[in-house]
Amino acid sequence: MGLFAVGHWWITAKGSEYLPLSTLQRPIGGRSAMSINYPPFKGHFSALRALLSVTFKVEMHFDGACLGNPGPGGWACIVRMDGSERLLSGNEAKTTNNRMELSAAIAGLQSVPDGAQVALHGDSQYVLKGIDEWLDNWKRRGWKRAGNKKVVNEDLWRTIDEQRKRLSITTHWVRGHTGHQENERCDAAAKAAAEEAAPTGGATA
Repeated sequence: MGLFAVGHWWITAKGSEYLPLSTLQRPIGGRSAMSINYPPFKGHFSALRALLSVTFKVEMHFDGACLGNPGPGGWACIVRMDGSERLLSGNEAKTTNNRMELSAAIAGLQSVPDGAQVALHGDSQYVLKGIDEWLDNWKRRGWKRAGNKKVVNEDLWRTIDEQRKRLSITTHWVRGHTGHQENERCDAAAKAAAEEAAPTGGATA
């Protein structure tokens, strides 16, 4: 029986049976399954099979916030793909603003299928320059910065690097707090997530 992951469901090759992901483990039969991260597809399996040859184009916006630095923090990411939009968010009890920015980008990147073309938008020069300019140099130096200094947040940067291997990512810097609609939405959601981790705090970008 062929199985494909669609959102939180597995669908059989006949397109007639839906099973919760919690009942199965991936990969199936030693082969990787395709994860689309969208609601169950109700059409015939031939339409699902056609998706295998599609290169998804994804628009992504991210931001992070922290109550102090370090302190309780939150992150948010808007993911637009195939005419649909999702807002992802999360928080941590003790973290830094840079870790929240990275976490937002990672969550978005991990949510899209292999081979997707991702336009990544954010106001964090740290994340965007890290992807475009710094990451390859860090790797060549054995995850060291100039002066043989340890890469800060190496664990998250390694995860970013894994996502680069399976996705085509282009970065787009947005100036923060200038009325950019998606950036403002992410900023508000990240602050709200940070406040959930520390209800009496006041988030800072």
